[in-house]
Amino acid sequence: MLKTSKLWNFTADVSALNCNKGGLYFDVDSEGEAWRTSTRIHIFDHNDLVERLTKRPFARRLLNGYLSAARVVVEGGALGYFRHAWRFGLFFVFPFLLVGLVMTASLAIASCPYWLGMDLWHYPLAMALAHFFFFTVFLPWSDRLHTLHLFSDWEMAVAIARLDQHYLLDWLEDCAASARTALAEEADEYVISSHSMGSNVAVHVVGMLLAREPELVNGKRVVFVTLGGAVLQCALLRSARVLRDRVGVVARKKEIFWLDVQCLTDAINFYKAPVVALSGHPIAPQARIVFIRIKHMLFPDRYRRIRRDFLRVHRQYVLDADRPAPFDFSLMTSGPFSAASFAHFTRDSLPEFDGRPLSVSTTSNTIGCPSA
Repeated sequence: MLKTSKLWNFTADVSALNCNKGGLYFDVDSEGEAWRTSTRIHIFDHNDLVERLTKRPFARRLLNGYLSAARVVVEGGALGYFRHAWRFGLFFVFPFLLVGLVMTASLAIASCPYWLGMDLWHYPLAMALAHFFFFTVFLPWSDRLHTLHLFSDWEMAVAIARLDQHYLLDWLEDCAASARTALAEEADEYVISSHSMGSNVAVHVVGMLLAREPELVNGKRVVFVTLGGAVLQCALLRSARVLRDRVGVVARKKEIFWLDVQCLTDAINFYKAPVVALSGHPIAPQARIVFIRIKHMLFPDRYRRIRRDFLRVHRQYVLDADRPAPFDFSLMTSGPFSAASFAHFTRDSLPEFDGRPLSVSTTSNTIGCPSA
């Protein structure tokens, strides 16, 4: 936020992290030459759920990860990925193929004495070498690619699609209660932002609330922002009927403006995919898709350092930029502009503070669902 305020020439005062009935939140007071905005940012982070999965024994994580991958394939998710976003399909295959190949190589090392007709005393040595290769060489190296974390991430994706895990259902209910409290606070605008698989959580929570209270957001200005959204990661699974229904509920609510921010450089999003239509609602109002270019947001040397790190590129949606650009997450959530206005900014028409009447004082509530 401080970097963004310097970039756009305004001041920002960020509070410490607090907690109330609406869950974790912090406040941002931003002020420019002719405007002032007060923002309360509520955080709904499902990282704790993923951490719960990653802390289990290695063998169980491995088995459950491959079982989740099999379910994605059987339920038609993998086919849908390659059909609508082939790079996302490769992202799905990557961790399972990598670990499978290395496990095969380790087994080959362990069985070398048999295939080469060596003496029995070579067998323990070969098995020790295979163990060393997999656990001491490969696993620490693979942490840089978050390989085993992705096993848990796909297990979570299947759970979000199926809604068959009690811990997840309880957590969604807690999120719904906290979001209900946040939406009851007075504000000029409510921004519900989500990143990556967090978009599935946002759809579930908002869909649950609207199903129970259809008039909850009546008279409010609500912008539903999905960043590098991976709703289709779960929605393309056949078992995700409830999620697809809730996509339709959110899309059809006229008080909600859905802004879907996508990027060609980001391999972990469904680039140019109409999420609402592909979730089974072709005639419902569609999300407004906005395309961003990360290389236009960062200095050239910084962009060169990160462009081959697909997970780092995927996080850039919510990180500070080096240069003024049509999209800036911190400016959207804590600046003087309506979040919906970022659907219209371009490189030739950047957000401007000078030359326009911005003698305003606004309050904003941002409900954030980040990725794990």
